Amino acid sequence: MASPAADDYLKTVYAHTEWQDAPITPSVLAAKLGIAPSSVTEMVKKLAAAGLVSHVPYGAVRLTDAGTVRALAMVRRHRLIETWLVQEFDYGWDEVHDEAEVLEHTISDRLLEGIDARLGRPRFDPHGDAIPDADGHIEREPFVLLADAPAGHAGRVLRVDDRDPELLRALEALGLAVASTVAVTASGVEIDGAQTALPDGAAQVVWLSA
Repeated sequence: MASPAADDYLKTVYAHTEWQDAPITPSVLAAKLGIAPSSVTEMVKKLAAAGLVSHVPYGAVRLTDAGTVRALAMVRRHRLIETWLVQEFDYGWDEVHDEAEVLEHTISDRLLEGIDARLGRPRFDPHGDAIPDADGHIEREPFVLLADAPAGHAGRVLRVDDRDPELLRALEALGLAVASTVAVTASGVEIDGAQTALPDGAAQVVWLSA
């Protein structure tokens, strides 16, 4: 079942559970993709028939082994392209997601391999998301969502969600980046030792080392 739409579904299912444990439901999948629930239901049926997902009516959608392999291949494409755009074309980390969404479906495997080699086989993209290698292997260390981190916790920023460009720009203006040190205090947070007031929603999009 080769189609950009199918790849987008698989990638979205994978990404949903990459940084948290709750499985994705068809309604959440529809919201993330911006597609009508009825259309999602039909596509999920097709993906299940192709052996790429498992699903029962009104239940969660889960990747099969075959679906995971294909999802990781698309994740690799997306994240390598984001990294390429930042390093080679001076894109900001708030500008690359939508560009990568388009390019990931158009470049050849040969070009993707060339990009990977030119960049020195990067392990993480500009937002801290792990880039699978060509065999689908992926590295990740224990993490905690900033919103769930207790007072007294300090850790490196491992990942910042890339879905809200405006929030990414606001966090960058505060000096927060991947690898910054964030300490949770009784009155808020410190970024690299400086007490900082985070914008609304920031604690829900930043992951720290556990």
